Amino acid sequence: MKIGVNALFLIPGEVGGSQTYLIETLRAMLRRYPQLQVVCFTNLENHTYLKTCFAAYPNAEQVRLKFRAENRFVRILREQFELPLKTPSKTIDVLWSPGYTAPMRASCPQAVSVLDLQFKHHPEDFTLSARLATNAMVRLAMRSADIVLTISEFSKSELLRYTSLPASRIVVTPLAAADAFAEKISPDELQERLNRLLPGVSRYILSVSNSYPHKNLDTLVNAFGILQKRIPHHLVIVGKPRRGEEKLRDALSGLGDAGRCIRLQGVSQQDLIALYQGAELFAFPSLYEGFGLPVLEAMQAGVPVVTTSMAAIPEVGGDFVVYAGRPDAESFAATMLEVIQWNSTFRSNFIAAAKNWAKRFVWENTAEKTMQALIQAAKAHGRKGEPKFS
Repeated sequence: MKIGVNALFLIPGEVGGSQTYLIETLRAMLRRYPQLQVVCFTNLENHTYLKTCFAAYPNAEQVRLKFRAENRFVRILREQFELPLKTPSKTIDVLWSPGYTAPMRASCPQAVSVLDLQFKHHPEDFTLSARLATNAMVRLAMRSADIVLTISEFSKSELLRYTSLPASRIVVTPLAAADAFAEKISPDELQERLNRLLPGVSRYILSVSNSYPHKNLDTLVNAFGILQKRIPHHLVIVGKPRRGEEKLRDALSGLGDAGRCIRLQGVSQQDLIALYQGAELFAFPSLYEGFGLPVLEAMQAGVPVVTTSMAAIPEVGGDFVVYAGRPDAESFAATMLEVIQWNSTFRSNFIAAAKNWAKRFVWENTAEKTMQALIQAAKAHGRKGEPKFS
């Protein structure tokens, strides 16, 4: 089987969990199905990156379209009009678009991944033009696709709620965390990395999120402010500034000791793993997640998680994270303090149980379900109806 992969949406380091989803799923598919042929359609920003990611797989080919995806309008035009002209010459059996949008017309069956409907629930995360474009392009992609993939039962329920898609056309392919998060870094290397990243910091609470409004990071900072005089910890936030940055900065300016909040961005995966493994607590106050991959990464790394019971997070965390009663500062502060005060035996047992739970999420399972969905797309071609947003 030969699959085409529409990677035109991908700008390395800019698209969050969608990047991890594409790379890790495709790597696992290439490992699991050695006879599989993959043609990955790239842009100028990601061509070299993707070529490096899949250098170990001779059955993975990259075809570059000569444009920059940072110009969204140009990217949409190239995806709609140039990409469909590339697939016939490559004799593609199925075209998979893992980034929400897909060509309206293609010479082969199509599958599209719609990871969540964030733009419906949290329009404040988008400019008006981006929200309107996203709504239109996702709707058109689902109309064009024979199969729609998503990453949690919650997201599937959202698709069933907001569109006319039949359940038979939606396939859930849960994500996983890289095995490296569970592999213990040696004490010396861990300390060296933490000394470089967080000089002078001995105990800290970690959060990993870009500052979109729905990530609720201002609430976390306010919760930390409530606790500042009671705990010796720093708060470390890893992520890029986004549309919730103003509220986050307002919260930071209200801290009694703003120097105890450290912000990092652009860290390598190995440094990120060190930050997880060195943390005393991982805090994830998000109000909406299609999956919630950082929760799983923290569990695998062996750090207790305090989070919300919103959206897909309970599917990932199960009974092995600690849920704040409400997604507000007072509740988060009380829950974080409770976890910080656990005795060592309870903490160790909780972490061990969480790690064991996290083992059930593996990229090989994602790959298998994705491959089955692509085969289903080929079989279902021509029998789809038009999904409509409600």
